[in-house]
Amino acid sequence: MGALTNGKHYWLTPPKMLEELNAEFHFDYDPCPFPKPESFDGLVVPWGESNYCNPPFGKGMIRWVRKAISEKGQTVLLIPAPMCILELINAKAQFRSAGRVRFLATEDQEPHPSPENCILAILHDKGEK
Repeated sequence: MGALTNGKHYWLTPPKMLEELNAEFHFDYDPCPFPKPESFDGLVVPWGESNYCNPPFGKGMIRWVRKAISEKGQTVLLIPAPMCILELINAKAQFRSAGRVRFLATEDQEPHPSPENCILAILHDKGEK
């Protein structure tokens, strides 16, 4: 369940989409269930062998991504992606982490860390002209 800012609090995955994903991945656990049991926190409990996670959207989403990375088994995360990333994925780009790049200021060549971690997106020539 994701949270948005239009006054509604929870956004459930469309049933058809979830059915199709479940047919492929055979989920046995949802760390973000709806309705959420009282005092349940999917960030502190062990997950299953095949997890489906539609986490709350927003600043805290990175905690859900890190939890999914730390868990054993497989996890399918439904998370927002910037348009440029979607375009690059569709173009079959390869990705590498570049970390917090220390870019040089044009005025004095002083290094300044980027405000966010960066990625390298590598596009290979497909021989199409």
